[in-house]
Amino acid sequence: MAIGLPSMAYGDGISKRKQVKFGGYNHTLAAENGDLWDMENLTSDFYPLLSPRTRRWTCRTLTKPNGLYAHDGLYWVDGTGFYADGELKGVVADGHKKFASLGAYIVILPDKKYYNRLTGDFGTLEAEWSGGAKIQDGTYAGEKAKANTIHASGAATKFREGDAVTISGAVKHPENNKTAIIREISGDDLRFYENTFTIADGGDSETLQLSRTVPELDYICENENRLWGCKGDTIYASKLGDIFNWNVFDGVATDSFAVDVASTGDFTACCSYLGYPCFFKEEHIYKVFGDKPSNFQVMGSASLGVEKGSDESLAIAGETLFYLSRTGITAWSGGIPQSISAAFGTQRFRNGVAGSDGTKYFVSLQDTTGAHQLFVYDTRSNLWHREDNTQAVGWGWNEELYCLDASGKLWMNGNARTVPQGATQEELVAWKAEWADFYEYTTYSSSSTATPEKKGIGKLLLRLELDEDSSVQIDMQFDSDGVWRTAKTLQTEVKRSYYLPIIPRRCDHFRIRMTGTGGCRLYSLVREVYNGSEL
Repeated sequence: MAIGLPSMAYGDGISKRKQVKFGGYNHTLAAENGDLWDMENLTSDFYPLLSPRTRRWTCRTLTKPNGLYAHDGLYWVDGTGFYADGELKGVVADGHKKFASLGAYIVILPDKKYYNRLTGDFGTLEAEWSGGAKIQDGTYAGEKAKANTIHASGAATKFREGDAVTISGAVKHPENNKTAIIREISGDDLRFYENTFTIADGGDSETLQLSRTVPELDYICENENRLWGCKGDTIYASKLGDIFNWNVFDGVATDSFAVDVASTGDFTACCSYLGYPCFFKEEHIYKVFGDKPSNFQVMGSASLGVEKGSDESLAIAGETLFYLSRTGITAWSGGIPQSISAAFGTQRFRNGVAGSDGTKYFVSLQDTTGAHQLFVYDTRSNLWHREDNTQAVGWGWNEELYCLDASGKLWMNGNARTVPQGATQEELVAWKAEWADFYEYTTYSSSSTATPEKKGIGKLLLRLELDEDSSVQIDMQFDSDGVWRTAKTLQTEVKRSYYLPIIPRRCDHFRIRMTGTGGCRLYSLVREVYNGSEL
């Protein structure tokens, strides 16, 4: 049987390798043709084309950005000022803030402050009163009642009916130092259930301290008309529909709730997902089932949770919850978490801060050098793209996706449907696309073995489209020699397409890098290669 010659595309050994689908960020040694080893300001918006992102809109610049929240409006903390849509509403301590909302209320931690977006009220969740008081008989529901009233001048302005108040300072009957629920308020009288207290005939005059407290919470979220929070090993829930009360234990469905868990480590984050409050440690995930304290059940699993310091990396995109775990970015749909960090190779990150526009997951990560990088994961194409070095302080969705960065700039993502009045668009975007090594292995028909022969690069044919006033430079590097050689520089004043041949070069492998400013779409990349020897 005759042995056939190796098949060739052409008699002179020239072959063409065409690429019309461009992958995302792949910073691994196993990156394939079309994958990008490094990039800056690229997007998946035009996938499978390669293209830079759309220009962002800057809405305003803060002096000292301490947090951003979106809930039927934009809210932020600039230094010690809390702002609602740009209007100062209250004063908080200087430092980074965490937010949650329940109804019209926005809660600010760790200050334990609140803002009512309907009434404009700004105040403190906790309340305190101290002074001379008298524990005495009184009335309840219009009937006489024994030992149920604290008469305290000015206390009624601090508390509300339904508040659980902690009473301390009682000396004549120390058993009156307790937490009890105010049932009625009339004038200076705080009324409780009958026989709540122990008193002598005619009542007891005491110097009392009355307080309504909120537990110290590291992380907070809203679920099913309650605020949920956690600290250490403890999970807390507020009274139903009430951000002010966390110590109401009446034995009814509207009660507050608290429970400890026994796993290793402290809680690192919490959020509402799939209808449940979810709590995370680095090695555990907990979900709370049930609709009232009497049937709440805390179910945990030993799974990769949120890494400490990355509680703000939680965001939902494509109906999946994403966050930064100790092994990298993780996707969780309520079952077993799955890593989606393969594209980062050996890169390690911490201190993630993330947001979502519904389909894309935007996350600012700090690398091992201390620098920050902004990556975007598209749930439609399952591709990562790197944008720039933004250090995000917070994200928020308010008809568009907003980001507050560490420089104080409050910007809106590009391709916006509605641009706020006074917003300014950034200059032409500077971008970069650096492909992983092209080896252009030759495979002969008589064998499936790919041979890494020397080859010559005869032409690089690009079909690309540049927008008006845009430019691009194409560089090549051969055999990892560290020298980038410019193959072509293009600049246009009008929108047009290009077809580019380059000078031949013999090598084992090569890289291609494109850098530019302004809009560009790369439709196809054809490498014309001719075969050489193994030397």
